[in-house]
Amino acid sequence: MTFKKGLSLFLVASAFAFTQCKNEAYQTQSTAETTTSTASATAEKEYKYETAPNDPLNARIYTLDNGLKVYLSDYEEAPRIQTFIAVRAGSKNDPADATGLAHYLEHMVFKGTSELGTQNWEKEKVELDKIEALYEKYRATKDEAARKRIYTQIDSVSGVAATYAVANEYDKILGAIGAKGTNAYTWVDQTVYTNDIPSNQLERWIELEADRFGDMVPRIFHTELEAVYEEKNRTLDSDGRKVAEVINTALFPTHQYGTQTTIGTIEHLKNPSITEIKKYYNKYYIPNNMAIAMSGDIDFDQTIRLIDKYWGSMEKQPEPAFTAAKEQPIQKPIVKEVLGPDAENVSIAFRTPGINERDALVIQMISNLLYNGQAGLIDLNLNQQQKVLQSYAYDTPMKDYGTFRMTGMPRQGQTLDQVRDLLLQQLDMIKKGQFDESLIQAVVNNDKINTMKAYEENSNRADAFVTSFIYEMPWNKFVSRPAEFASITKQDVMDVANKYFQNNYVLVYKKTGKDPNATKVEKPTITPVAVNREVQSDYYKAFMAKEVQPLQPVFIDYKKDITESKLKQNIPLLYTKNKENGLLQLYYILDMGTNNDPKLGMAVNYLKYLGTDKYTAEQLQKEFYQLGTSFDVFSSGDQVYVSLTGLDENFEKGLNLFESVLANPKADQKALSDMVAGMLKAREDAKKNKGVILQQAMMNYAKYGPKNPFNTVLSEKELKAVKPQELVNIIKSIPTYEHRVLYYGPRETDNLVAALNTGHNVPATLKPVPAEKVYKEIDFTQPTVYFTDYNMVQAEMMFVSKSVPYTKDIIPVVRLYNEYMGGIVFQDLRESKALAYSTYSYYGTAAKKDRANYLVSYIGAQADKLSEAMAGMQALLTDMPLADANFQNAQAALRNSISTERITKSGILFDYERAKKLGLNYDIRQDVYQSANSMTFDQMKEFQQKYVKGQPQAILVIGAKDKLNFKELEKYGKVKQLDLKTLFGY
Repeated sequence: MTFKKGLSLFLVASAFAFTQCKNEAYQTQSTAETTTSTASATAEKEYKYETAPNDPLNARIYTLDNGLKVYLSDYEEAPRIQTFIAVRAGSKNDPADATGLAHYLEHMVFKGTSELGTQNWEKEKVELDKIEALYEKYRATKDEAARKRIYTQIDSVSGVAATYAVANEYDKILGAIGAKGTNAYTWVDQTVYTNDIPSNQLERWIELEADRFGDMVPRIFHTELEAVYEEKNRTLDSDGRKVAEVINTALFPTHQYGTQTTIGTIEHLKNPSITEIKKYYNKYYIPNNMAIAMSGDIDFDQTIRLIDKYWGSMEKQPEPAFTAAKEQPIQKPIVKEVLGPDAENVSIAFRTPGINERDALVIQMISNLLYNGQAGLIDLNLNQQQKVLQSYAYDTPMKDYGTFRMTGMPRQGQTLDQVRDLLLQQLDMIKKGQFDESLIQAVVNNDKINTMKAYEENSNRADAFVTSFIYEMPWNKFVSRPAEFASITKQDVMDVANKYFQNNYVLVYKKTGKDPNATKVEKPTITPVAVNREVQSDYYKAFMAKEVQPLQPVFIDYKKDITESKLKQNIPLLYTKNKENGLLQLYYILDMGTNNDPKLGMAVNYLKYLGTDKYTAEQLQKEFYQLGTSFDVFSSGDQVYVSLTGLDENFEKGLNLFESVLANPKADQKALSDMVAGMLKAREDAKKNKGVILQQAMMNYAKYGPKNPFNTVLSEKELKAVKPQELVNIIKSIPTYEHRVLYYGPRETDNLVAALNTGHNVPATLKPVPAEKVYKEIDFTQPTVYFTDYNMVQAEMMFVSKSVPYTKDIIPVVRLYNEYMGGIVFQDLRESKALAYSTYSYYGTAAKKDRANYLVSYIGAQADKLSEAMAGMQALLTDMPLADANFQNAQAALRNSISTERITKSGILFDYERAKKLGLNYDIRQDVYQSANSMTFDQMKEFQQKYVKGQPQAILVIGAKDKLNFKELEKYGKVKQLDLKTLFGY
């Protein structure tokens, strides 16, 4: 499970605020008086529901007799339903002496009930009661020797209790029925449980969730607690998380937003209380404090009757009260410092009002005026002019308060104070009204477009319901926010900015260095518990025996689903029609990239800083933003994508502007010099990012050796020698090479072809793309351990094995193997042995024909668990456990998933692009679906023996050198330390 950061939670919610609607009262209606065949009683019941005028989701909001809210939207992009079960209970509701409780309870809700996940509840309950009592004793004991003795008892009794449990049964069920995205997140105001289910599994899912939320059993407690410890350690290794915590603590010295964190303190994590968890569950997990939000292929009447049938018996309870602490004004800047290995930056944060206040909406406008990725003041004045390496701003609305934050990364030789001053200058311009008033309307228009895009996905539609429920915002108010947003004036912006943004901010300097206060959650002694893979509870057997009407898969027929045409100069056009809204996606694709010309990526990056013969760079961005369009140029090793996206009604204008950028970029020496300086600084910063080091630099080294696609870059001397006109010539040459055009939008073919033939500027003869430099993948002849030193609490490692080149014949068994092993690895390394929070293993197929497949396995754990973690992963790769129940689940999951997934919209075009790279002319999922049921474990075992077991490995390890046991590493091969210059090439 994960807990969601404020920014990611509200990206969608922010976009939702801008669909144009009228602010009118709710309408109350009732469903048709029909019965459903699934109902046990024939008595008809009328269900009243609320709607909102001009609602783009056409949602119905029901309230059951017990207070449970149900939000429904029918959007049939596939025979699937996105579901969220939301609880108005987050970390702000944690007891002050038991922080992290809401988050830990979230983990426990996945452990089953008194029927699901148990072989013998009566016997298991006896042991669970003992464990609960021991934890209370452990919590009250201060003497460390006595605590260790008690924990030994806990570990012993837990082993006994686990013999009666069936680990991971809930996840097995969801996997078998074809669910996706089974997870949850906890944040300050909420805990939300997520599932994306096939529509034919609706009743089974509703019944399962009603059982799960009506009867929580905290089993397999101490190993899951250890997983939470590892999650805590991951946060301690994240400089970004540390900065956010410092900001919240300073902004909210009284409110729980700042006084306690979602994951909790180390002290509280080390002293958990099952009793307190149960109290919290009984207090907050009640129907009148919860909501079910669903969007997808649903029948309103049938769905609400099923929810009432299974959830209606939950008893209404007194609603838990929460009184928000009132914060005192901040009188002067609060300055903080955070040390860590990542690159330095500076953040400025302000306290803002809660989401339901109008001022919060104005602050959302201010956030967009400053930074929208195209034409905000920070975009144009700082990022495009390269006055900083990178900068941004965003608002995070919450229930009781919100935050507004600006962050900037310095250029080489630039101080953090200089970056701070530049950010504050942009905010000062907002306060003084020094911005074009037309930018407000442009923000409104672009967010309407973002909303249209967002509502093409059921996950975003359902998440809008969660926002409405959690923040107690009536749906009609939620839907009417766009009109309110559009009514914001320049004077409103200035007034609110001056009201909230004075010298009342928190200033955090994130500097590179060793954190003197670095801590970690210590590893307790844990005996692996039984996971009982071959056992099934009676509940599970009965659940899986229920028959449902199967759904039939729909595969792409590239010839039927893609319209192919020709543009002038015989340029291929591949087209899929957008029948839903007025948005377009246009791509020019060239089969050449930085492997063909190492300066191509540099030229593509240079383009965004250039103007044309008619417009400055700033004017260009404003023009695109005003049109509700955006352009981008992206280069990879073997391809260039030139894209135009936005409103199709402005297609011709956008295309002309877009083409003028490619045809007439104006060379700018200062822009190039600044860009080169920025590239050099960004390169140094990348060497401080552990994710880049492990997953890009070390992975490429393992696959290709010392000279590889990742570190083949222009040297500093070469970068500085590049001339502006040289890059401009490369930009101009992009449309002169052979390429193809992809279009997803509402136009008819003839109209589209005519518009492109008129607007797309190409020479009379297109040039063939130059030859690509191909990097040879090295053969792994002997096991090798590659190690990179990095100051961190955890250690992270990847096991990499090179396999055979891509062949479609093994794809079905590969898909089944990955489905099967995903559950096995999770069960063994996390649930049984408590070695990691995050771990996985998969056989990855190549993206291009004639390239190798790779087996990749990952585990992140405390450094002192390294030997156990490596041994555990290696054992699973060597001797794949046979678990018949898991195998049957994997088969069912594969078929159910494929039968209900639909590749639509622009996804059809890009699926075809992927297929062509592999030499395929049909949807490979057909082979997987047809083979899933007939494949045997022996076939999968044969695959494992041939392609997985005993294959030479490169083991990649990143961690603090003084914390790792190198004698253990040497057991797995010759240890070779890689320095950053070798990995990065500079």
